Amino acid sequence: MSNIKEIFRVLGDVARALPVVMAKLPEADDAASIALVFEDTVARQPNNNMIVFEGRKITWGEFNELANTLAHALMDRGVKRGNCVAVIMENRIEMLASIIALQKIGAIAGMVNPGLVGAQLAHCINATNPVKCLAGEEIFNSVEDVRADLEMADADILWVADKREGAVPEPMEDIMANLDSYSRANLEDTKTILAGDTGFYIFTSGTTGMPKAAKVGQRRLLAAGSSFSKAGVRAKPSDRIYLCLPLFHGTGFICGVNSAIFSGASMFLRRKFSASAFWPEVKEHNCTIFFYVGELCRYLVTQPPCPEEKNNPLDRVFGNGLRPDVWDEFKQRFGIDRVCEFYGSSEGNVSFINAFNKDKTIGYCPGTIILVEYDIENDVIVTDQNGKLIQVEPGKPGLLLAEIDDRYRFDGYTDSAASESKIVRNVLTEGDAWFNTGDLINQIDVGFSMGKPHYQFVDRIGDTFRWRSENVSTNEVGEILNANSQVEIANVYGVDVPATEGKAGMVSLSLTEGAVFDPVEFSTYVSANLPHFAHPVFVRIQPNLSTTGTFKLVKGELRKQAFHIDRIGDDEIYVLLPRTNEYKVLDAATYASIQDGSAGY
Repeated sequence: MSNIKEIFRVLGDVARALPVVMAKLPEADDAASIALVFEDTVARQPNNNMIVFEGRKITWGEFNELANTLAHALMDRGVKRGNCVAVIMENRIEMLASIIALQKIGAIAGMVNPGLVGAQLAHCINATNPVKCLAGEEIFNSVEDVRADLEMADADILWVADKREGAVPEPMEDIMANLDSYSRANLEDTKTILAGDTGFYIFTSGTTGMPKAAKVGQRRLLAAGSSFSKAGVRAKPSDRIYLCLPLFHGTGFICGVNSAIFSGASMFLRRKFSASAFWPEVKEHNCTIFFYVGELCRYLVTQPPCPEEKNNPLDRVFGNGLRPDVWDEFKQRFGIDRVCEFYGSSEGNVSFINAFNKDKTIGYCPGTIILVEYDIENDVIVTDQNGKLIQVEPGKPGLLLAEIDDRYRFDGYTDSAASESKIVRNVLTEGDAWFNTGDLINQIDVGFSMGKPHYQFVDRIGDTFRWRSENVSTNEVGEILNANSQVEIANVYGVDVPATEGKAGMVSLSLTEGAVFDPVEFSTYVSANLPHFAHPVFVRIQPNLSTTGTFKLVKGELRKQAFHIDRIGDDEIYVLLPRTNEYKVLDAATYASIQDGSAGY
């Protein structure tokens, strides 16, 4: 009986998803844009609430007028269709108004992480050759610190007021104070923006090296908004979306805000995530949809129960990175009916979506994909004796390649060389082209799914390493260590050890509040829950783990610091020596023996 119910449930999901998947996308020279969709939504419900933010409420009509005045003001200051304008602000109404204003002009919003400072900030501003920079009051000191390194005049940096706690720096303009003289009407030019035009530049997270600017076209914005709002969260005007993800990143805007624009749902907007405030706010503002990244879900399940989580209104969540070890507890504890996990990247040409509401899967992909063998140790794609790529069998992890075609185009980066480096050519036929995602995934059995193969994310290349002739998945080890009673969050990575093959496992731990690391208990837990080759050789205790602006754990700098006791500041390092089963403090003598190869690894 349960199987029959599942079949009928999935058939209902198919009926919803099929029109979205089969819908014809606009051609590059068709007049179609996210700005036009936004204006259509405004026309349908101008008096409906659009955003609740820090005690402020604004309707769709009021917000549209704000965006229009800002668009007219920017055009008056020389911004034209096809120009880029850097946008650097925390999540707030003015940030959204800036982005929509640029979309109405047909300009490109360069979405810069407001948490960046120094060289990375200057790089991201300069990388897209912006004609203006809309810089928020809340982060303006960071912009001032790099003014000498910016390839624009000081007068082109426009100060966007937040709480007006300080004076406007000279010679910057307080642009929001000068909007009253501009028209509140929609721009006629918006109707001529083409589907092939670029709407955004979204930067890759930059866990290693400098961030790269990925092009996001109007066509992709339209496809994502329709798919995610209709087949994903099934949003409607009566819904309210809880949105705390950074809007400079794809999941926050392309998925979250875009779903509101397509459906007319309102948004409860927050600058940053707060685990303690989450459920009280969800209940107070009657939020029915939550856009997440996996770490936020983990934070929530590690919080003690609170009264507001009981009988809460939240029933649908959408995001990426919800790991299998958290999935069931998150759904059951909080009463979530629909988990729409998806897979995609800022620069990628395809996405996966769990439109059938299956458990522990990123869903299926409507595009053409293949999974190929990858040599983790040597960091290369495996080929056969004829130089051809080798597809993996179902159930085995493989490197995901997505075919680039007229429907699933690869817009690339602003750097053409970086774009070309992500393309693999002549894979199945002469002249074909495939986007190299850099991710390992595997096909899994989810039961009845209308013949649509479903997949599970395994790891990023570089987040899987080889030790003792075995492949070790950092995510899988991290999931197990996260279940230890001492551990708040575990960040796992591989490090080089002199005189050894492969990489040794290392974990940086953030402990639960008030906990003092107990190496005996942790050693017992590791031995009981992980195969020997997956035991972390080194354990670093950190008060706080570093994350990117999109809540991804940062590993690049940790890999460089590794277990080197002269690079880790006041953090403690523990080591599991060969032929022992208990972690001990890494002292100078032991460190020296590891460095000279005499420790026995």
